[in-house]
Amino acid sequence: MNRLLSVLSLLIAAGAPGAAKDPVPMDAVVVTTEGTFVIRLLPEVAPAHVRHFEETARTGGYDGTTFHRIIPGGVVQGGDPFSKDPAKVAQYGKGGLGLLKAEVSDRPFSRGTVAAVRRPSSLDSGGSQFFVCLSDQPALKGQYTIFGQVVEGMDVLDRISGTPVDGDKPRARIEMKSVTLRPTVP
Repeated sequence: MNRLLSVLSLLIAAGAPGAAKDPVPMDAVVVTTEGTFVIRLLPEVAPAHVRHFEETARTGGYDGTTFHRIIPGGVVQGGDPFSKDPAKVAQYGKGGLGLLKAEVSDRPFSRGTVAAVRRPSSLDSGGSQFFVCLSDQPALKGQYTIFGQVVEGMDVLDRISGTPVDGDKPRARIEMKSVTLRPTVP
């Protein structure tokens, strides 16, 4: 069923003959070791970032990655492909970047906002890593690309945020078991 929905979504997005003009809005269902949350993807705000996130999810690119950075009550960050391998812990936070140009918007960085991580030295360096705001973060506006909004499961992210940390590194491995796409449920 997921494969059929993925194929239909790709055909619609590619403008296949007879397909609808607007792509089917998608949600990402993120299953973690702490529970499940759902991201409403925002292609009208950041189309390239949404396409990249969807492709990474469809190919299993997020499966087995971790939330490798936690600022309690502030943000949780994950999606680094290096984090699939516990032996590469020294490289966590460096993988999957430098793939996308920024798509900055006027949307506020409020609780539940999902945005692309970037290299500190370059606005145009987004990729597979993302972060979720656990509280309003107005200082981030204009510096990062927002591409989603958590619509279910903020309690799961709050629980992840409560993980004991050394600095901003969690002491326990908080893993994304799977990230799948489904049509947005109104």
